Amino acid sequence: MTRTTATTRLLAVLGDPIEHSLSPTMQSAAIAALGLDAVYVALRVDTGALPHVIRAFEAVGIAGNVTVPHKVAVAQLLIRLTPLAKELGAVNTFWPDGGRLVGDNTDVPGILDALDRLESTGPWLVTGTGGGARAVAGAAREREVKLLVRSRGADRARAYVEWATSLGVDAERLHGCRAALDLVYAPGETPWVRECRARGLRAADGRQMLIAQGARAFERFFPDADAPREVMSAAVDRALAG
Repeated sequence: MTRTTATTRLLAVLGDPIEHSLSPTMQSAAIAALGLDAVYVALRVDTGALPHVIRAFEAVGIAGNVTVPHKVAVAQLLIRLTPLAKELGAVNTFWPDGGRLVGDNTDVPGILDALDRLESTGPWLVTGTGGGARAVAGAAREREVKLLVRSRGADRARAYVEWATSLGVDAERLHGCRAALDLVYAPGETPWVRECRARGLRAADGRQMLIAQGARAFERFFPDADAPREVMSAAVDRALAG
């Protein structure tokens, strides 16, 4: 058991639901590997409580991550955002600086890492229109590729396309798509990944993105340390192995 003292740093991931998150497993493994005096926990925070939690974290200088469904809401709550987070209107990483929390989006480089492993040159398919989908739009803009959009609701898809018009997004079908990345991760991969593979696409779930964005977030939390990516990857693999 990790020994905590009055000097131990507290870090947290906020979401609702939160039980599925492997961020605590991954970040705790990295903290232990480097012998850092910190603990990382998961906190279930509903929409109504979110503004109060963010203000409290800002008051006492707590860093952490944000997962569904709060990435867009946290971007609206924070005064200081990196240019990328401001452009996307979505935050997945925050840390204290000068009495304020700074919000960033490490999902974009995480997505790019995962897609590079799929050797994807575009077009890309995004399913869903939340904060994670905004990061996909940012990644598509950086690589200058077409983005295909699918959503359970036609209105959501149209709203997403309208928001991301400047990023070159089109609402189209799977035609022409050669690779697919599910931002969700699960033991044995997700049914959607398996379906895409059955259709002949190169496909992967969100575990590589989780590790890549988590490593970049770790280096925001601990700027003098290099994230131990192999340790983080091993922790995620063990958790998803059951």
